[in-house]
Amino acid sequence: MIALAEPMAGENCTALPFSEDHRAALKAACGEDADIWPIYSVSCDPTHFDGTIDALLARPDAVTFVLFDGDELAGMSSFLRIDERNKVLEIGFTYYRPPARGTGLNRRVKDMMIRRAFDVGFRRIEFRVDRRNLRSQAACRKLGFVREGIRRADTITWTGHVRDTVMFSVLPGEWPV
Repeated sequence: MIALAEPMAGENCTALPFSEDHRAALKAACGEDADIWPIYSVSCDPTHFDGTIDALLARPDAVTFVLFDGDELAGMSSFLRIDERNKVLEIGFTYYRPPARGTGLNRRVKDMMIRRAFDVGFRRIEFRVDRRNLRSQAACRKLGFVREGIRRADTITWTGHVRDTVMFSVLPGEWPV
């Protein structure tokens, strides 16, 4: 898992492992779009940010990154559900600040993260999206990920909503599109 957790550089974007030096700036960034958090399974709005990040950082199967577009803080993303035995992981818990959306940053970040996972030997990457999150589903389709189906009533979110999760994946021979 150490190789997954190293800093990454892509096309005018970087991903640095989360550190406490990033906490305040990332918390402020997550507060820029309070309306988005109800379609996430957990919330990083200013009220919930610290508890959510602390729980994420405590997970032994996760590595969280702070994302930069050039020198500008752009958001965060994580490798989750890291299963070294089966060489499968999820890329998720991704949030972009509103000014970063629709700029092509998502493709550049996903390319950087997917390449890292495949380069260190993972053979399958999953993406789990709330059925209500049409923007993320569209992004998965645009990136060429395979829609595998829906896990019905999969997760109870922080709001109490029982979420249906749309599953996408990509394999090494399918990337880049």
